[in-house]
Amino acid sequence: MTTTLNPLRRWLLNLGLAAIVVFCLAPFFWMIVSSLRRTSDIFDKSPLPSPLSLENYRAVFQPGQGFGRALVNSVVVAGTTTLLALSLATVTAYAMARLEFPFKRLLLTLIIASTMFPVVSIVVPLLKMFTDWGWINTYQAMIVPDMSFALPLAVWLLTAFFRQMPQELEHAAMVDGCTRGQAFRRIILPLAAPGIFTTAIITFIAAWNEFLIALSMTNKPEIQTAPVAISKFTGATEFDTPFGSQMAAGVLVTVPLVILVLLFQRRIVAGLTAGSVK
Repeated sequence: MTTTLNPLRRWLLNLGLAAIVVFCLAPFFWMIVSSLRRTSDIFDKSPLPSPLSLENYRAVFQPGQGFGRALVNSVVVAGTTTLLALSLATVTAYAMARLEFPFKRLLLTLIIASTMFPVVSIVVPLLKMFTDWGWINTYQAMIVPDMSFALPLAVWLLTAFFRQMPQELEHAAMVDGCTRGQAFRRIILPLAAPGIFTTAIITFIAAWNEFLIALSMTNKPEIQTAPVAISKFTGATEFDTPFGSQMAAGVLVTVPLVILVLLFQRRIVAGLTAGSVK
């Protein structure tokens, strides 16, 4: 009976995995196909573009769109947010994992709960505050709010990772003459590289895709990020929606993230599974 069920279970498992892959990749596939269609063929329902056209990609980089500058802004905002979040989260998470103090569990719960507030609930107060500070149309007006979700996420992930690392590592280093700080820098940080790298990737993706804060805090095209620039693409006329250009820009924004994950998938998997087997 078991020998007859195992192939069936394996087949059902493979079928389920295939369905999940198709469900996840179908929108991206259709975005690529639509970006390679001519404007006159954008509503064609064929699975492949015929003929292939690059006019949408050329339209994306027209001088009036400012998409190249928007990509640079996204790199600056997402990169700075990731670096700041990791710098603060690494030491915070290490302290949360190693130190014992009252209400530590409650504090961790509050940290992760802070990421559950909808962004729209904090946009209006931040907009008023940043207007008074003269921060509108600046990088910090996007980076500081992005830290509100990037930092708690990084602290939560790294705390779980540091907890899985045996404390005997620091004890052995301190027996050899290291202070706790030196043991952290010389022993723990190198061993924690997979977890830190995984957290950096997740944080960067979250900051790269952020839209509402960037839309609310900027009104000048030269400071807008890529998601905001895509939403403001204009067509040939005032009432024309440039679906093809938006699809092409979406591909250009998504492809770097896909390449990043594919190049470092081993490190990401190692970071997510580190400590699961001792």
